[in-house]
Amino acid sequence: MAGGGFGTGTGGGDFEAKITPLVIISCILASSGGLMFGYDVGISGGVTSMPEFLREFFPTVYKKNSQPGLESNYCKYDNQGLQLFTSSLYLAALVATFVASYTTKSLGRKLTMLMAGIFFLVGTVFNAAAVNLAMLIIGRILLGCGVGFANQAVPLFLSEVAPTRIRGSLNILFQLMCTIGILVANMINYGTSKMSGPNGWRISLGLAAIPALLLTMGSLIVTDTPNSLIARGKMEEGKAILKKIRGVDNVEPEFLEIVEASRAANEVKHPFRNLLKRRNRPQLVIAICMQIFQQLTGINAIMFYAPVLFKTLGFKSDASLYSSAITGAVNVLSTVVSIYFVDRAGRRVLLLEAGVQMFLSQIVITVVLGIKLKDDVNNLGHGLGILVLVFVCSFVASFAWSWGPLGWLIPSEIFALDARSAGQSVAVFFNMLFTFIIAQAFLSMLCHMMFAIFLFFAIWVFAMTLFTLFLIPETKGVPIEEMTERVWKKHWFWKRYMDEVEDNPKAQANA
Repeated sequence: MAGGGFGTGTGGGDFEAKITPLVIISCILASSGGLMFGYDVGISGGVTSMPEFLREFFPTVYKKNSQPGLESNYCKYDNQGLQLFTSSLYLAALVATFVASYTTKSLGRKLTMLMAGIFFLVGTVFNAAAVNLAMLIIGRILLGCGVGFANQAVPLFLSEVAPTRIRGSLNILFQLMCTIGILVANMINYGTSKMSGPNGWRISLGLAAIPALLLTMGSLIVTDTPNSLIARGKMEEGKAILKKIRGVDNVEPEFLEIVEASRAANEVKHPFRNLLKRRNRPQLVIAICMQIFQQLTGINAIMFYAPVLFKTLGFKSDASLYSSAITGAVNVLSTVVSIYFVDRAGRRVLLLEAGVQMFLSQIVITVVLGIKLKDDVNNLGHGLGILVLVFVCSFVASFAWSWGPLGWLIPSEIFALDARSAGQSVAVFFNMLFTFIIAQAFLSMLCHMMFAIFLFFAIWVFAMTLFTLFLIPETKGVPIEEMTERVWKKHWFWKRYMDEVEDNPKAQANA
């Protein structure tokens, strides 16, 4: 889903290191950053299905859902303002990620994380205290700035302070905490929907301050990373911090590698232009396509609007929130499956298996809804409703152990060091862009396409599975600095981009 971790370690070597208090704090930072993002993804869909929230901010939607004679199974929530409430965050995040790319490099990871926490806290205050739609949207934009800054800085911080042997686990831990944030949000929405009085939605939105406070306090406690300090010319301070976070005195080999990596990275004067070089083209294409495909599975449409979706499918208010909590739990457990299998079975096996499972799940949902759920007639029944829920859970599970974490993990492994930071910014940009597009369009698509919306996503799942089969190489167990020799130069298609022509203008023109 949107967001996720994105590691950018310096290489494949394993240096002497202990699990120090700073590494433990890093895990907490991963938790708070992931929880913050996941909570927001989960909370917005539940809030937009609450009658009191709709009556106050979207009276036309409230009227459509409460007055007899206006019933519509697929168009209950088709409202551009309601969709803007959800999507405006991601529009702000895709702009913020490029600003955060600059602050992360020039001001450091620590300060960028602090700014992320402050943005999120202020946005939470605006949303919880909102008295009109303008306050809601301003709050969402501020939350989006927080997400953009956090998604840029937190994974970088984690990858740079974590010992090499647990760097991959911390990467997927960020994604795991996103899924836990979604589950927690679903449970809170279920609880606040039961409250008497009109302000349950305010509590749901206001509780986002808890993970934001954790991130803010954590960023005040930690020091900046050795990589960031060394890149900014603070050599002695960087070396001292490296000794502190590794818990050993013998840090000279790692220190020298960081110095060399920083020197090489600083020689790249135009990182985004460098990203377009011929030898970086396969990685760039895969990174961008994986972000686009990740959103075109339809996962965020389900996660954003799960309560709304289940109400559309005929579930009552309580049942829709309960069902979305079930999908949230499946999401968490399946991400744990990914942590276990990703370095055992490999990336491609998980992506290909999940592609088949997601495709079949969406085809079954399309057939059942096409036969039983018309716009003005609902013959779904309890049994078929449960069947739809089972296949929605099947879809969520297969996504959560594949395209969810791997959509970020694989791009983090394939870029060369001199292109990795720019590659991260481009990947986050495309992820947020298509998250915004899906969030803004889904309810309108549901209204006009009805049950065929699931067929639309199934076609994309089929396409991305073919893309995986032919164009995504296996990167399991391959050190980053050996990726060119062991992966790209041996791939049947991408090897043509790995020849020595990138500095030859004529050859590049013909590429």
